[in-house]
Amino acid sequence: MIKKILKSIPNKTVLKYFLAILIFLIIGCVIYLLKSPKNEPCTKAKYSKTDIRKILNKADILFDSYRLDSSYYYFNKAQLFCNTNTNYIDYVYALTCMAAIEQIQGDFVASEISLTKTLPYLKKIKKPRFAANVYEQFGANYYYTYDYNNSLLYYRKALHLKTSTYRKVVVLNSISQIYIKQKKIKLAENILTSLSKIKVIYNDDKYTNDHELARIFDDLGLCYQEQGKPEALEWYKKSLAIQLKLKDTYSLLYIYLHIAEFFQLSKPLEAQLYAKKAYYLSNELNDAPNKLQSLKLLTKTSQEDNLKKYSQQFIQLSDSIEKVRMTAKNQFARVKYYSKKDKSENLQYKAEKAKNELQLERQKNRNIISYIILFFTTIFSLFLYCYLTIKGKKEKNDAILKSEMRISNKLRAELAHDVYETLTFADNIDLTKEDNKETILNNLDTIYARTRNISKENSAIATGKNYSSALKEMISEFKTPELNILLNGFDLILWDCIEKNKKIVLYRILQELFVNMKKHSQATLVSINFKITDKTMTIIYNDNGIGTKNSTPNLKNGLQNVENRIKTINGNIIFDNNSEKGFRLSFTFPL
Repeated sequence: MIKKILKSIPNKTVLKYFLAILIFLIIGCVIYLLKSPKNEPCTKAKYSKTDIRKILNKADILFDSYRLDSSYYYFNKAQLFCNTNTNYIDYVYALTCMAAIEQIQGDFVASEISLTKTLPYLKKIKKPRFAANVYEQFGANYYYTYDYNNSLLYYRKALHLKTSTYRKVVVLNSISQIYIKQKKIKLAENILTSLSKIKVIYNDDKYTNDHELARIFDDLGLCYQEQGKPEALEWYKKSLAIQLKLKDTYSLLYIYLHIAEFFQLSKPLEAQLYAKKAYYLSNELNDAPNKLQSLKLLTKTSQEDNLKKYSQQFIQLSDSIEKVRMTAKNQFARVKYYSKKDKSENLQYKAEKAKNELQLERQKNRNIISYIILFFTTIFSLFLYCYLTIKGKKEKNDAILKSEMRISNKLRAELAHDVYETLTFADNIDLTKEDNKETILNNLDTIYARTRNISKENSAIATGKNYSSALKEMISEFKTPELNILLNGFDLILWDCIEKNKKIVLYRILQELFVNMKKHSQATLVSINFKITDKTMTIIYNDNGIGTKNSTPNLKNGLQNVENRIKTINGNIIFDNNSEKGFRLSFTFPL
């Protein structure tokens, strides 16, 4: 039935174009259906990406101003309304910030839970800094809970990511702190010594660069102090010199405490001097924990009245800190309560979204029916396309076969003519004469050689993996001590990618050219260039023979055969008709 319909269509090219347009229309319909709003709620989402970004910006501002309870509330609000399928970057960022706040508040279990929620989405995020943040916070959580082995594990994970030099330095510094806690002082010393030799840690900001360098010097001093080495003071002073230039109050506070601890036993008065400096700075910054540490050092290095004064202040401040911690803990608990309340509201919003998705179920069913229709239409179209493609190739092969038969018949006719002329010549001459005998033998040798060549020229051609070898072998048969043949670009051609019928035509064309060259050209050098550009193969033939201007009619007939062959594969041929200095020909055909 289908074959009858196809035969009734006179122009198969029109049908091919029709099928191509039909396939494009089907693909367009499928894309349209896939992008139809079947997976989207009917009502607009309560919070868009822009809204979530605004919430995160507000949370960042509150975090930077150390209003941690309010900041936590907004980070939590943002993560609740993130669509984790599309907005996973903001989701991970919000959870990481929540984990940092929970860590500051001392709720390390809650911090770990928040960080664990981010793990499934880290592989989706291309920027490694998000994964680095998560791993570093895991490491810090375990460090503060004295689980140094797990802390080291996560810091090493962060270290193996492709992050900046600055981040790697920060992580290595943290690893050195773990080694100090584990009493692996030599390992810590090796890391910190290597870091201290880095001159540029952060290219974009000199302040950050110098600050991190001062921190490394401070930690290296602490490392030497743990070993009881006097070099500790030298590194403390290097760090102090940088921090004084930077005017970083917090960093100065820590370095003063470290120097005070260094002089505590050997030079109590020096220790007292630096402890007082730390005390004044902690008072100025309202940093109760470090103020408590300063008072502790002052009580150990003071005597009599000062000892009593600092001891009373130490006790009062210790009680006050406990009350503040309890208040903060209660306030933070209230924030988490309201966050849970927001979560329940978000669940209600998601329930509404689910209703909208149920309303789209009917649309989905209609789409399934459309897909089935499109599927069978596509299968039918593909069948027609394949049928026409195979038929077209068959027609091409038939055309090539007809061309080959026509050329072969012509060659046989020419050979028969030569045989007839030789027989006629033999009947009309005296064979007893040596000259006549020689002429007859030469004619017979010529006929034999032509017969053998025709047999070779019409033999089967290997078109598979051995095609390139067969083609090279055919060309090499024409090479003699007097004739040199050069092939350029032959080995760069992917012969397996060329169609079988085109391989046959190419083989026959080159064979024809070499036969004509051998008969008529008198060439001593032949070069053939092969190249492929824009899915088109170009072959350029050159020899240094007599050219075509003064060529014999037989040579021109041979070129006509070449032209006929190239036309069968939709190729073009260009040759120089007026060349007196050799012969040049080029032909191209589509791949």
